[in-house]
Amino acid sequence: MIWPPPPLSWRPARFMFRALRSLVFLAFVYTAALVYGLVVLPLFWAPRDFLWGFVLGYCRLTLWAGDFFCGLKVVVEGQENLPDTASVIMIKHSSALETYGHVPFFPRSTWVIKREVLWIPFFGWALQFIFRPIAIDRGSGTRAVKQVIQQGKEKLAEGVWVSVFPEGTRMPPGKTRKYGVSGAALAREAGVMIVPVAHNAGDFWKRRELTKRPGTVRLCIGPPIDATDQEPRETNLLVQAWIEDKMHEISSAYQQAERPARTNRKGPD
Repeated sequence: MIWPPPPLSWRPARFMFRALRSLVFLAFVYTAALVYGLVVLPLFWAPRDFLWGFVLGYCRLTLWAGDFFCGLKVVVEGQENLPDTASVIMIKHSSALETYGHVPFFPRSTWVIKREVLWIPFFGWALQFIFRPIAIDRGSGTRAVKQVIQQGKEKLAEGVWVSVFPEGTRMPPGKTRKYGVSGAALAREAGVMIVPVAHNAGDFWKRRELTKRPGTVRLCIGPPIDATDQEPRETNLLVQAWIEDKMHEISSAYQQAERPARTNRKGPD
């Protein structure tokens, strides 16, 4: 045995420190979700505006915790682009942060989510009572789209915005896939605008990775897109073009993915 043990190198020590902070952050977030769920469930009878305060409180608390424990700061750009009336939000999905992180910066809203989320004890039950999300079976195809349109129109008529993650699942930074049609179809049927949202949260909070890297997450709200001028699939192309172009601008992962392609295109000196 070597004594005293050799000092840890700087890189492993930094990784261990980040991992510990991330574990504390996750423990804090899940504990807070449990507490909020226990507090809110008995208040299911309360007015919706009162209960919405609990949603905002939890989302703001979680944003604070991400900054305090992991150094994850969130800045918002483009809030002046928000329409005056309830609209459909189509947001890039690459981490867990944007699912709650965008909520405090928009008017009262709800999500289109997979129904399994509502099965989470206490948290999912409270989510059902307060957030009243549009919970779909992602494997049901056309039936899920019709459900989003029907329930989404009711939400929008009540003045509640509807958040859609059009790729349907978290995409690794630098990647994209075909956008689902439900958000664009809902906006066309309801005669409302689509607000595209891009962000670089995936650069700092990768899927299935414990450590959360410190940095500034830019949450960028784009100009509203009119969904009534073209078919939903054409609207999707417009929305995807804006979001992915913005991702190339703000995401280091997208920029790194582009470098090999640019290098390969470069001719001989």
